[in-house]
Amino acid sequence: MNDFLRPNNIKNKNEISVQALAHIGDAVYELMIRTLLCADGTTTAKELHKKTVKYVCAKSQALAIERILPFLNDDEIAVYKRGRNAYAGAVPKGATFGEYHAATGFEALFGYLYLNGENERLNELFVIISS
Repeated sequence: MNDFLRPNNIKNKNEISVQALAHIGDAVYELMIRTLLCADGTTTAKELHKKTVKYVCAKSQALAIERILPFLNDDEIAVYKRGRNAYAGAVPKGATFGEYHAATGFEALFGYLYLNGENERLNELFVIISS
């Protein structure tokens, strides 16, 4: 039986596409945001959803990467740049081309850290973003 909540069981982590890293990273970041909002006392489902969307949109993620970029090591910067430079078919409304690419790089970084079991590092970066 697979234990999907233990990313260290994933084989060939270095061969995962940047789109897959971004897909996982988006979910990780959204879960962190949702947890923060619940801890802050946000109560109604409508309020939680509205605030979550505000934080996980491409524009906000582009701002988040700007905040943490000076704190990233060389490997993390390389993952971010791989994600940022990945092909994007369509840019969502409310975001520029540059914001969308920066957000994809941000998500790829969070996916990479999560899959490598670097939860402490994820928390360190999240504290910088949310402060």
